[in-house]
Formats: sequence, structure tokens, C-alpha cells
Amino acid sequence: MNEIKPLALVFGGSRGIGAACVDALARSGADVAFTYASQSSAAREWEDKAGAHGAKVRGYRVDICDAKAVDDIFAQVQQDFGRAVRAVVANAGINVPPAPVAQFPDDAFRSLVEVNIVGAFNVLRAAAREVSDGGAIVALTTSLVRHAVPGVGPYSATKAAVECLVRSMSKELAARRVRVNAVAPGPVDTDLFRAGKTDEARARSASMSPLNRIGEPHEVAQVVAFLLSDKASWVDGQIVQTNGGMV
Repeated sequence: MNEIKPLALVFGGSRGIGAACVDALARSGADVAFTYASQSSAAREWEDKAGAHGAKVRGYRVDICDAKAVDDIFAQVQQDFGRAVRAVVANAGINVPPAPVAQFPDDAFRSLVEVNIVGAFNVLRAAAREVSDGGAIVALTTSLVRHAVPGVGPYSATKAAVECLVRSMSKELAARRVRVNAVAPGPVDTDLFRAGKTDEARARSASMSPLNRIGEPHEVAQVVAFLLSDKASWVDGQIVQTNGGMV
């Protein structure tokens, strides 16, 4: 009798840390559904790449700010894969150019709130309803919640809100043996991180860690995969900081 593979759903899985999570989960033996906002060509390439690990991988276009679309994707994934989702990664989010709070633009702040709080809430609420008993949920936040940096206060605040949701959910879902944790990376070498940064700015980010380097997406993804696995069965309601000792 063939063992049924666990099914994971990664929100924001077409690039960067999210794509590394898809890869790590596929390598671990899970089938993986993932969402993307606009990069359909990148999503198709990722389906082929991750599928090479022997996993079934499929991408879906979803706007996490649309609560109904988020709810519907769980039903669609269950139909396509023939079973309920057991593991969820809430990774989809945005950042905006940094600025002091006193000069922070209204539209930039509203965009952060709409995607990083409302969108994350939509994902976590649906996950709380739909993930199978005994499953696990991991949200991506940031170590900047605890390491204050000028100009990123509004962004960090939206991620702090997600951490509050995670801690409450860990208590609310305990009766179903669903574990809920967050991973809070420091600077990680992704396209989003590199955008608009000079070599000097990247060097400053590297110096935040006593290891004096930027993290790699796979280093974060391996922690996410661990937290979603049965190996982390006694880890619940935690904020795990993958930042090379920055905080």
C-alpha cells in the first residue's frame, strides 16, 4: 500500500524565500501547492523544477487581499490533490521604500497594512479553518520586529501584527493538535532584498550579523520545513529567528 504524501500549501511561493520553501518541502517528500501574485511564467518553471524531486507541484494565482479567493484556494487544492492541506506557509507579503515615520507616505502605509496584515490575516484565518488535524502552520515575519532600524518601522509593525496572530492561533488550535509558529529572518539574499541597494548598503546589512554575511533563502526554508514536520512536534507558538545572531 502506497503511503499518502503530506500536502503543503505555500502562499507566495514563486520566488525568494517562498520558492525555497517549495523546494525544501518537495525534497522532504511532500506534494506542494503554491500561490503567486503575477509571475505566471516563473510559477510554471518552478512546477517543473520542484516536480523533479518526485513531488507533485502546482501553482495558483491568488490575491491574498481577496478573502474569498484565499478561502476558495483551499477547496481547489483539496480537489486537485485529492486530500486536505496538512501544512501551510504564510509567506506572501510586500515591502516599500523605507522612510521615517514622520515622512512615511499614506499610500505606502496603507499598502503595507492591506497586504501584510489584512492579506496575512486572510491566509491565517483560512488555514485555521482548513488545515487538517495534526497539521502545522508557519508564518514568515522579520527579525526587524526586535532589531529597530530607522525607516522600516511601518513594515516591521505589520510583521509584529502577524506574530500576535500566530501566538493566539497556537492556543486556539491546540485542541486539534495544529501547531502554529513563525520564522523571522534577518537580511536574506533575494531579488527583493537586492532591489535598489548599493554594495555598501548590502555590506551594512551583512554587518548586522556577527557572522558578517547575508542569509540564503534555503537557510530559512530549511527551518520552515522543520517546523512543519513531525520532528518539530513539541514546538508551538514560537517565533524562530533565522538571522545569524543579529538579535
